[in-house]
Amino acid sequence: MNQRSSSNAIGTNEHIITGTNGWIMLLILLPALAFAVFLVAMPGSPIKLIGGAVLLVITLFCCKGLFTLEPNQAAVMIFFGSYAGTVCESGFFWVNPFYRRTRVSLRINNWNTPVLKVNDERGSPIEIAAVVAWRVQDTARAVFDVESVLNYLQIQSESAVRQVASSHAYDDTEVLEGKRKKSLRTDLDAIAGLLRESIQQHVDVAGIVIEEAKIAHLAYAPEIANAMLRRQQAEAVVMARQKLVDGAVGMVEVALKNLEDKKIVSLTSDQRAVLVTNMMTVLLSETGAQPVIQMAQTTQ
Repeated sequence: MNQRSSSNAIGTNEHIITGTNGWIMLLILLPALAFAVFLVAMPGSPIKLIGGAVLLVITLFCCKGLFTLEPNQAAVMIFFGSYAGTVCESGFFWVNPFYRRTRVSLRINNWNTPVLKVNDERGSPIEIAAVVAWRVQDTARAVFDVESVLNYLQIQSESAVRQVASSHAYDDTEVLEGKRKKSLRTDLDAIAGLLRESIQQHVDVAGIVIEEAKIAHLAYAPEIANAMLRRQQAEAVVMARQKLVDGAVGMVEVALKNLEDKKIVSLTSDQRAVLVTNMMTVLLSETGAQPVIQMAQTTQ
C-alpha cells in the first residue's frame, strides 16, 4: 500500500489504496451467481435451497464492491466510520463491499468571486473581483476536514481578495527606498501571484491546490469614479504638457546655439530673452500664434 502525506501536519492524512481488478472479480462472481440461481431454482432438499439462497445473497452483496472511476476522479473509502484509503486510478475495480464510497472530482474548477467593495491601501473605495482555478489534491482533507469544499473555497477566496486589495493601492504609488510599490492596476502579474499565494494559505486545510488566481474586475467605486476619472485626465494633461515643454526647450536651445555658432545674428541678453519667449509661445500655443520676432535692433 502506497502512502502520500499531506502538506499540512494537522488533519486527516491521505493514503492511496489500489482496488482489485474488477474484471477478474466479475469472472468469479458471475459463475457463483449463476450457480446460486441454479440451486434456488431447481427443486431439491431444503438444505440445497437454503445453501443456494445464502450463496445468492453473498454473491449479490459482493457485487456491491464493483465500481468504476473516470480519469481525474477518486473514491474515498470509509469502513464503518474509519478512513480506509483512497482509490485514485481510473478503471474498473472491486473493493471490500463493506466500504462506503465517496466520489471526489480531481478536475480543475473555476470560481468567480462576486464583485467586492474594498478600501485600497490609500483608503479609496474600489470594486474588485477575481477568477480562481482550483482542484482537489488531498481527498481525505477535502472530505473529512471541511464540511463543503466549494463553500469553504468561496468564503476563503473572498477573504484573500479583500486582504490583497486592502494592502495595495489601486493605481501607481510613490517610490520608497528606490523601489516602486506594486499597484492593483499596473502590476497585474505580480498581484496575481500574491493573490494565488494568499488564497492557497487560506485553503491548505481543505486539501485544495490553487492553480491560478487573477483579477477579473477592477474599478473605482461609483461614488468616487467621476472624481478619479478627472484626476487621471488631469495627470495625463500634465504629463503631455511636460513632454511639450521638454521638447520646446530643446528646440529653443538648438536654435539659439545654431544662431550663435553660425554668427547669423548677435543677440544681447534682453534680445535672447525676447526670442526665447516668442519661440516658446509659438511652440507651446494651442492656437495659431504669430508673434513678431525681432532678431536685432538697428543702431542709429
